[in-house]
Amino acid sequence: MSVSAMSSVHAETDPHSYAQPDKVRVTALDLDLAVSFEKHVLSGNAILSLEWVDKGAHELVLDTSGLKIDKIEAEGGAGKWDAAKFSLDKVDPLLGSALRIALPAQSAKVRIAYSTSPDAAGLQWLDPSQTAGKKYPFVYSQSESIAGRSWIPLQDTPQVRFSYTAHITTPKDLRAVMSANNDAKHTLDGDFRFAMPQKIPSYLLALAIGDIAVKEIGPRSAVYAEPETVAAAAKEFDDIEKMIVTTEKLYGPYRWDRYDILVLPPSFPFGGMENPRLTFATPTIIAGDKSLVSVIAHELAHSWSGNLVTNAAWKHVWLNEGFTTYVQGRIVGAVYGKQQKDEEFLVAANELRKEFKTAKPGEQLLVPDLTGKDADDSLSDVPYIKGSWFLQYLEEKFGRENFDAFLRGYFDHFAFQSITTDQFVGYLKANLLDKYPGKVSMAEVDAWLHQPGIPANAPLPASSAFAAQDKLREQFVAGKIDANGLGAKSWRTQEWQYFLDQLPPQLSAAQMKGLDDAYHLTGTRNAEIAFRWYRLAIGSDYQAAYPAMREHMLRIGRRILVVPLYASLAKTAQGKALAEKIYAEAKPGYHPMTRAAVEKALQDPGRRR
Repeated sequence: MSVSAMSSVHAETDPHSYAQPDKVRVTALDLDLAVSFEKHVLSGNAILSLEWVDKGAHELVLDTSGLKIDKIEAEGGAGKWDAAKFSLDKVDPLLGSALRIALPAQSAKVRIAYSTSPDAAGLQWLDPSQTAGKKYPFVYSQSESIAGRSWIPLQDTPQVRFSYTAHITTPKDLRAVMSANNDAKHTLDGDFRFAMPQKIPSYLLALAIGDIAVKEIGPRSAVYAEPETVAAAAKEFDDIEKMIVTTEKLYGPYRWDRYDILVLPPSFPFGGMENPRLTFATPTIIAGDKSLVSVIAHELAHSWSGNLVTNAAWKHVWLNEGFTTYVQGRIVGAVYGKQQKDEEFLVAANELRKEFKTAKPGEQLLVPDLTGKDADDSLSDVPYIKGSWFLQYLEEKFGRENFDAFLRGYFDHFAFQSITTDQFVGYLKANLLDKYPGKVSMAEVDAWLHQPGIPANAPLPASSAFAAQDKLREQFVAGKIDANGLGAKSWRTQEWQYFLDQLPPQLSAAQMKGLDDAYHLTGTRNAEIAFRWYRLAIGSDYQAAYPAMREHMLRIGRRILVVPLYASLAKTAQGKALAEKIYAEAKPGYHPMTRAAVEKALQDPGRRR
């Protein structure tokens, strides 16, 4: 699609970027970077190909954060490169610095020689001791939401999509992988080349370098991980081809050629990151029984919702995450059964409703006002759960067959574009509401998108297992049965999540000890169960669990599994002292995003993660 055809798509200004894509747009990126583990620095060149929208414009504005710019050149005639004048604006604590490049001749390409800062927000450098193998260092990127500018000078807004190539130089014996074509048989010679022909937004640029082994798990999929982890990961994720085929039947072809997975060290701040062709995943989802692989279903679903059709600004992130969480449920239901799908949603919906009891109205909106706020503030439970709940509501009102046809058409219509909520609403009205009149009004759509809370007629699935558990939980809390009377030794992960979530925040010492003695919850390696158990232990002052809780908080950097524990501890003076002590030890192993979230939680324990 030409820039002129896309101009209406990107009419909305992105408050989290200095870029001016209405004047000039980056269409391709060519990277040539070398890694220094000693200095914690990437250095080299970035060549940006440009398409000039405004024929009167003569300045390219890029987003940067902490980059050292050594030289900038503009492509001239006959392959010559001429020095270009540039300046860096004053640093903004949230947005970094605008890099302004004067290009009076509207050059087709610019070449920027630069290096990153050792504390770049989008890179985490791990010493050998912080990896599973303990032999080699590791580095990985996390560009979402706006951290890509800390390791590449670019138009760091989801409005702009571009293809890219890269040449990465590494120490020998280490493997480089990117969100591009990865060669599982590549010789570990320190010289890696990549190409991503499909156009992506900047937050999907991804790089990792370390002691990484590979194991094929399907005709178009492989698992990349440290050698100590790769076999368990391959076994856990061997249903991936079933997931891909299931999603293709629903929403059209997979358009990214391969779907590989990189399992990172446990410091990774998210469950997963949907980098196209190479999902980044946390090892905390390797439970041994596939009970947590919905995270992989979620990241795969992003191949349609988010990577293919992208939010044009971060206040519209529900277009990425709400759609993806809905599609995730459809994948899980098809591959693992309706019970697991329904129970996973019930756990999430109950968590959101609990949060909404104390959240401010502005924090409950699907399309929030992010003016003056960090772009990462958009990544709460709201766009994920409320967004998917809205789509489930539409499915119920219009019927699954009609809604599936609508979604498939939506993905085709907006493929490889970045859109706003208003564009979605326009497509929804024309292709669903008007096509089947009388089922859903625009006022009902507005209530979901722009009003706080969850509408009263929001659908909720039923679970016979959870209903039975409700009665057992009431008897246990009332002291009518002991922990053994729960009969919970065969409970699945989702049942434990639901049970622990629904307990009062404080139990007696005898009840906590009874649960622990019967089911050995302290020290469990199931990270989702562990997080909930330790949160309950804090509320109940069950200090027998604290040594294992500390180990959990030191070992794992995934934000949703550690930040609420810091917040819970920080509610008392004694607990805050312990939290600060644990954080001082854990901080070097946490990603910058996790550090920021923990520090906010320690300052404001009531803040939602």
